[in-house]
Amino acid sequence: MIDLKYLEKNFNEASSKLIKKGVDNSTIETLKERFAKLKEANNSLEVAKAEQNKMSKLFGQYKREGKDISKLKAKVDQNKELINSLQAKANEANSKLQELALSMPNFPDNSVPMGESEDDNVEIKKVLTPREFDFKPKEHWELAEINGWIDFERGVKLAKSRFSVLRGESARLERALINFFLDINREKGFEEVYVPFINNATMLKGTGQLPKFGDDLFKIEGEELYLIPTAEVPLTNLYNDEILSEKELPILLTSYTPCFRKEAGSAGRDTRGMIRQHQFDKVEMVALSHPEKSEEIFEMMVENASNILTQLGLPHRLVKLCSGDLGFSSSVTIDLEVWLPGQNKYREISSISNTRDFQARRAKIRFKDGKKNRLIHTLNGSALAVGRTLIAIMENYQKEDGSIEIPNVLERYM
Repeated sequence: MIDLKYLEKNFNEASSKLIKKGVDNSTIETLKERFAKLKEANNSLEVAKAEQNKMSKLFGQYKREGKDISKLKAKVDQNKELINSLQAKANEANSKLQELALSMPNFPDNSVPMGESEDDNVEIKKVLTPREFDFKPKEHWELAEINGWIDFERGVKLAKSRFSVLRGESARLERALINFFLDINREKGFEEVYVPFINNATMLKGTGQLPKFGDDLFKIEGEELYLIPTAEVPLTNLYNDEILSEKELPILLTSYTPCFRKEAGSAGRDTRGMIRQHQFDKVEMVALSHPEKSEEIFEMMVENASNILTQLGLPHRLVKLCSGDLGFSSSVTIDLEVWLPGQNKYREISSISNTRDFQARRAKIRFKDGKKNRLIHTLNGSALAVGRTLIAIMENYQKEDGSIEIPNVLERYM
């Protein structure tokens, strides 16, 4: 959640940052109004409490002096009722402000480029040169049909559109990629964790999926439980409402999970093939960091994901997301986009994000800094999205007859 103290004290500066993330002016005005109502309610409450303290002292004085206290007692009782009423108003004003704040995105870093959409993202660098084919490269769904690797029709039959079945060598390759990613991450210092694929609503609030993006989640009927959209949710929330010691930081975690998303906002986009599925495999990296170390860890995570793609021989590029394309919880994000020769374009395969203290404030994850409790910084990123890596291997390692080679680093897993 955004820092409301910072927002209140630096309203114009903070609100301009929210506008960069797409918050409209009417919402900014509503924020201002709710701050004003809370301030007014708190001021009235403080005045009533001060009056109560004054009368309480007078009450004691009257008793010591043997004076009649009946009128004063009536005033004290009346003021108590007023305090209760004003406290209720202050609580309501605070709840309304907190409710609105939960729907506010994170402030973007000053380094984030201005822009409205992915067209305004800034390329940082390219890694590896795309292969030149002496034939027209096929797209992954064509290669899947030739090799019998992906059964789209039966995936739809088993569930609905945007589900698919991997068969034979592709299923083995999927498993190989998962193991390869986990091994690389462990070598980099990430602890491997196996987590529940169903989390409760509190955990999803902690990382920012709820309440704003509830329509994109698969909810368990009759329960406040959801299929996870990413392992970022359980990994980050392992420490929900906990106070860590400074020496425990950083905590580096990695996990394989299937991920479940309705992708409600993507109707009509990437409907063919496996680019955008309701269920997909991903190996996630999560870091819980000391605030002064999060930038260093952010760079390490980006380098690690890029290194995995390089070991696989997959050309890719690093792109810094502009303010308008930045995710809800992110303060700064670098996307890794892999080259797909069949589509003749780069496509996102990983997003590495530093959320600063945004998720930690929602999830109440703190560390002991001397005698003071401070919010940690949380970071997350894919290393990597497994299905998209499978697609990238299919298209980049295809032969003219449609057969597919396997990258050398995966041979021991196959």
